[in-house]
Amino acid sequence: MENKEKSRDSSNNTQATDEHIVTLEGEEALKKLKHIATSAENCFFCTNIKTGLPLSVRPMSVLQVDDEGNLWFMSMNDSTKNKELESDPFTHLFFQENKNSGFLNINGITEVSTDQKKIDELWNPLLKVWFQDGKEDEHISLLKVIPTNVYYWDTKHGEMIAFVKMAASIITGKTMDDSVEGKLEI
Repeated sequence: MENKEKSRDSSNNTQATDEHIVTLEGEEALKKLKHIATSAENCFFCTNIKTGLPLSVRPMSVLQVDDEGNLWFMSMNDSTKNKELESDPFTHLFFQENKNSGFLNINGITEVSTDQKKIDELWNPLLKVWFQDGKEDEHISLLKVIPTNVYYWDTKHGEMIAFVKMAASIITGKTMDDSVEGKLEI
């Protein structure tokens, strides 16, 4: 029987899994989460997971990944998204940092807040596009996504090395995979 922890979920299953499946824990996991999420800046934010078909998907910008690994977003308090979160707090986020690396798949529970101190902390002038009255806009709410399960796909040695290995693979016909994937346990 196949060991699920050691099976690859990518399209190239020819490489030794021990080299490509790497679970990161603690500070190392938090660093990877922060790096990919903040570099990608945007994600697909999915709601209505358990209560509706189909689920609801929209692009959103992450404002912060805090030191506990929670992801923070701003939303209109009367939005469809917020209404869905009231009845179903389960959330699914998909991040893509680059074309060929830096992917995150995050399941979590979302809490809605109107904490003005946190709004002040996260506020930046570009948010006025959505919140016309600035950081005191009565329609602002915060969405705090608390991850329950995080999986990543990335390169081991960075985008440039991965590109060189891909080019060498094409020329030599030998697979030179530089990918790494696994769970992030924060």
